[in-house]
Amino acid sequence: MGSTIKAEPMRILVTGGSGLVGKAIEHVVQQEGGKLEGEEWIFLSSKDGDLVDVGQTRAVFEKHRPTHVIHLAAKVGGLYQHMKENLLFLRDNLKINDNVLQTAHEMGVAKVVSCLSSCIFPENTTYPIDETMIHNGSPHASNFGYSHAKRMIDVQNKAYFQQYGHCYTAVIPTNVVGPHDNFSIENGHVLSALINKTYQAKKEGTPLSVCGSGAPRRQFIYSLDLGRLIIWVLREYKEIDPIILSVGEEDEVSIKEALDMITKALDYKGEIHFDTTQSDGQMKKTASNAKLRRYRPDVSFTPLREAVKMTCDWFEINYDKARK
Repeated sequence: MGSTIKAEPMRILVTGGSGLVGKAIEHVVQQEGGKLEGEEWIFLSSKDGDLVDVGQTRAVFEKHRPTHVIHLAAKVGGLYQHMKENLLFLRDNLKINDNVLQTAHEMGVAKVVSCLSSCIFPENTTYPIDETMIHNGSPHASNFGYSHAKRMIDVQNKAYFQQYGHCYTAVIPTNVVGPHDNFSIENGHVLSALINKTYQAKKEGTPLSVCGSGAPRRQFIYSLDLGRLIIWVLREYKEIDPIILSVGEEDEVSIKEALDMITKALDYKGEIHFDTTQSDGQMKKTASNAKLRRYRPDVSFTPLREAVKMTCDWFEINYDKARK
C-alpha cells in the first residue's frame, strides 16, 4: 500500500532578492520554469526590512515563515568605498549575518544557503585557491572588514552544525556580471562601474578614464548561471563546507581584456586612459572550480563576451534607473 503522506511544501525566502544575484534567481524561477511543484519563493528587498536590525529581521521571518533561506543580503560597495569604510562593512555585515542565521535557527528553518565572496581568501596564498584555504591568512587590506564578516558565516555554519545539526552552508562565487547590478561608478562592482563609465564617455564624447592599470585578473560568472547553481545547491548540495561557484581557471581575464569586451559591446571608439595612480586592489585571486566539477561535470557557463554583451544591452535599455 503506497504512502499517502505528502512532502511539506518549501517556502524559500531570498534575502537581497532585488540585487544582482537575487534577480537572477527570480528570473530562473519565474521565467525559466525553475520553480518546482510545492515550492513558494519570496524575494525580499531592503524595503521589506532592515536586516541590520534584529527586530525587523524577526518580523520578516515571522511574516513569511520560511522553511529554507537563500541569504544574499549584504552591505556591499566598490573597491574604493571598501577601502574608506572597512569598519562600516565589518559591523553591518556581522549584524546582518548573525540576525539571519540566528533567526533561521530560532524558527526551525531546515536549510540556509549563504553567499560568500572570493575576496575572503588570504592575500598571500598559492593559486588556484580552493574551499579549504579560506582561513589560511589575512584577506587583502583593501576590504578586510567585509572579508572577515563574510568569513564568519563559514564559522557560524560549522558551529550551528556542531551544536544543533543544522544544514547551513555557503557558496563562494567569483566576480558576478549581469543585469540588475549596482552600476554606480563610485560604488559599483568593477565591470558594472566600467559599463556605466564607458556608456557615459560615449554619450558625452569624452575619453574613458579607468582606475588602475587594468592588469588585475579575475574570473567572471554570469548572474543567471550563478542563479541556477545556487538553486541546485539549495536542493541537492548536502555539505556544510562551502563550494566555489565559478568558471574555470582558464577563463580568467584581465580587467583590460574585460574592458575591451565592454567597449566593443557599447561601440565605444574613444580614447582610454588607465590611471595608474589609483590602486589596483588584489592583482589576482584565481579560484578552482574542481569541487563543483566533481558534483556537476556537465555544468556549462555563458562565455564572458556574451555575458558582457547581454549586460550592456540591459544597461542601455534601463539606463535611467540602472546608472544611479
